[in-house]
Amino acid sequence: MSCIAKNSDQVVYDVIEEYELEQGNFYIEDVNRELCTNIPSELDMGKVYTRLIVDTLYPDEDYIEGILRIYNDEICITLDDYNNGAYYEPSYVIARAYKNGEF
Repeated sequence: MSCIAKNSDQVVYDVIEEYELEQGNFYIEDVNRELCTNIPSELDMGKVYTRLIVDTLYPDEDYIEGILRIYNDEICITLDDYNNGAYYEPSYVIARAYKNGEF
C-alpha cells in the first residue's frame, strides 16, 4: 500500500480494507466513577500506546506491524480499563508487562 500523494480519506479506507478492520462498540465513559475520576484524553492514550509500540518494536518490524501487534494483544484490555489506572504506569513498566504477558 502506498500512501504517497493520496487523499487522506482514501488512505484511511485502504488501511481499513487491507487490515480488515471492523467498527467496535466500546464506550469509553463506561467507568466506575469512584475508581476513575478523570478519563484520559485520546492524546493521552495515544502517547501511552505510541510509547508501548516504539518500546517493543522488533528490529525487522515496521510501525504498522507494531501497531497491529499491540492492538491485537490482551494488554489493551488492561490499558483501556480506566478503573485500574494501568495507563498511568511509567512506559517501561507497561512495556515489561507486555513482554511478560501480564500486568
